[in-house]
Formats: sequence, C-alpha cells, structure tokens
Amino acid sequence: MKRRLQNLTELLVPVVSVVFVVQVILLRAAAAQPPAANAVQLERGQAVFASQCGFCHGRDAMGGETGPDLTRSTLVRDDSSGNTIRQLVREGRVDKGMPALHVSDADLTAAIAYIKSQKAKSELPGARRSVDDADLETGSAAAGRQYFNGAGHCARCHSPTGDLAGLARRATGLDLLRRMLYPASGRGATVSVTLPSGERVNGALAYRDEFSIALTEPSGRYRSWPAAQVTFTVNNPLDAHAEQLGRYSDEDMHNVLAYLRTLR
Repeated sequence: MKRRLQNLTELLVPVVSVVFVVQVILLRAAAAQPPAANAVQLERGQAVFASQCGFCHGRDAMGGETGPDLTRSTLVRDDSSGNTIRQLVREGRVDKGMPALHVSDADLTAAIAYIKSQKAKSELPGARRSVDDADLETGSAAAGRQYFNGAGHCARCHSPTGDLAGLARRATGLDLLRRMLYPASGRGATVSVTLPSGERVNGALAYRDEFSIALTEPSGRYRSWPAAQVTFTVNNPLDAHAEQLGRYSDEDMHNVLAYLRTLR
C-alpha cells in the first residue's frame, strides 16, 4: 500500500505543477488586461479621439484621408493591454506623418478604450464597412447653411460663391463628406520665424516638432532651427478643420453636408 501511495504521489506532483503554472499564466494575463471601459469613459474617449486623432483616422477610427483604419490594425488587435498603443501615441511616428501627442493619461486611456470598442463593433455579425449615399441624405440644408455662417465659423475662410462654388458637381456622396471633414489640399501651412538677432524669416512650413522648426523659403532654400532658440508663428488653414472635428455633432455634420450638396 505504501508503495502504491508513493507511485500515486509521483504521478500527481507533475500534474499539480502544471496546473499551478497554468493558473499563474492566467492570472498574469488577467492582470495585464485593462478594466472594462464604462459608458462615461467611452464617451470621453470618443471626444478625445475625434479632436486629437479623427483628422487622420476618421471620427469612428475606421480610416480617414491620410490615416489607416485602426479597427483593422494588427497592432490594435494584438495589444490587449493598450501599452503598445500608448507608447506609439506618446512617441509618434514622424517618418509616417504622425506627431507625438501630449494628452493626459486619463484621456489617452479613454481614447484607447474607444478605439478597442470601435474594433469590437466592426467585428459584430452584419457590421457594415461601407456607406451608402442614402445614409448621408438625412440633414437639413437650411440648418447646415445657418451652422456654416454661424456656430461653425466656416464662412470665415470659405464662400459658396468663391472657393466652394460648384463643389457639389466636383464631389458627391462619401467623397464630399471626406473632403469636408479631412481636406487634404488647399493652401499649405506657413510659418514666420524670428531669430535671436531680430531677423524674421518667412516660408512654407516644412517640419515641426517639440524640438525643431523648419521652413522652405520662396527661393526653395530649406532652413531649420532648434525650437527653443527662436520664436515662431504657424498659420495652418487646415487647423480649423482639425479642431472642428471635436465640435461637430452628427446632426451638425449631416446638416452642413446637406448644405454643401446644394452648391452646384
């Protein structure tokens, strides 16, 4: 009997060890998972994402004029903890046109939760990945015109009889909406740099980050300076569009689109 008990013990020890290791792995994996986001955090994340990231990646994280669809990103898929996304946002990808973003930890956590919630929604059975023109025809042109000339401040830079004349003949449907939200062309950003000597240099903005500022003079000459050693003012007409993404309600967006559709 003693011999049998010894043999049984020898058989059970490896099994118990394996179970213990598996439990430790599962506990570590669970600890690495961020807590489930609540409605308040997702609402905050949506606002942060729209204002900070939506200009490139779209308000819904499904891709914009210049940024990829984050709901199909392998990085987002594989980053269960959100730490890789967090590091990427903090450091940026300057080589790909993505600047480092400086937002609070709470706002960044909320934005990451929103991205992941959008990814989860995109994977639901029957989830659509395209937009029909009929989906965009829900706004009021009259309300859109009022917003254009009033709260949206669009008329400060644009005119229905000037740069927007005939717009609805040049773009329709989703293409028109994309141009409205993520304009990729037009007047480029300019910068005026004042050197320690008092000399002022003006030109097209060529590069900017927290450490340096660079421009291209009208002659084509490229010049750059450490940002801390000069003062400068950047004028980027597209900044207003980026800021507007955080202010639009869905109703405002569809109303303005309805108004633009009348500019034939």
